[in-house]
Amino acid sequence: MTQYCNPPRQQHLAAQWIRSPTDLDVNENPAFPRFFAHPIDATLAGIARLSTTRANGMAGLVCDVGVSLLLIGFGLWRGDVRVLTGCAIVAAGLLLFSFVEYCFHRWLFHGGPGALERGHTKHHEEPLGYDALPFFLPPMIAVLLSATLSLLIPAGIAMLLVGAIAAGYASYGVAHTAIHQLRFARPLTRRWAALHHIHHHHSGHNFGVTTPLWDILLGTRYVSQGRKA
Repeated sequence: MTQYCNPPRQQHLAAQWIRSPTDLDVNENPAFPRFFAHPIDATLAGIARLSTTRANGMAGLVCDVGVSLLLIGFGLWRGDVRVLTGCAIVAAGLLLFSFVEYCFHRWLFHGGPGALERGHTKHHEEPLGYDALPFFLPPMIAVLLSATLSLLIPAGIAMLLVGAIAAGYASYGVAHTAIHQLRFARPLTRRWAALHHIHHHHSGHNFGVTTPLWDILLGTRYVSQGRKA
């Protein structure tokens, strides 16, 4: 014999199916995955957790180096400019990045209160931490920037310029990681690493990580009291 649900129970089940997943009270149904209730929040939280892992930091270094080499390689391969001109564009891109690095570090990371300043303060408190951008974000930005510039200038030049900037960013990441994770034996590399370690104790000086050039030119290079005397 066929069994039928009573009408109130049937209406209740129908109402549960009609309601959208986002309308369901997660607390009423603990087995319901929270991801489906707030997918964007869950995704952002996952990316935030990823950004604090060692694996993300290492993957970021590999991806940054890889995308910079690919852009520079394709830029030269296209042949829009001669090799010497291409090398000059790459040098200009590296110089441009070093200035951008200095500006960000001095006026944004050590500027007024904000997300960048808070994140950098955390790095000063925990210099061995692995807080970094998601590994896929800088390469995506480099590719999009190169594609955008290709609408205004020859694609080969755009790739060389953006590839050089990406190479500067990759150099910054590798240098910064090495300074905090390694102990150098040679005097020259030890002096180079010491410039940044000094910054962690005298935060108003030595903003350049890849090069001290802009600290020298703009008067923010740290000079010990003994040398001042």
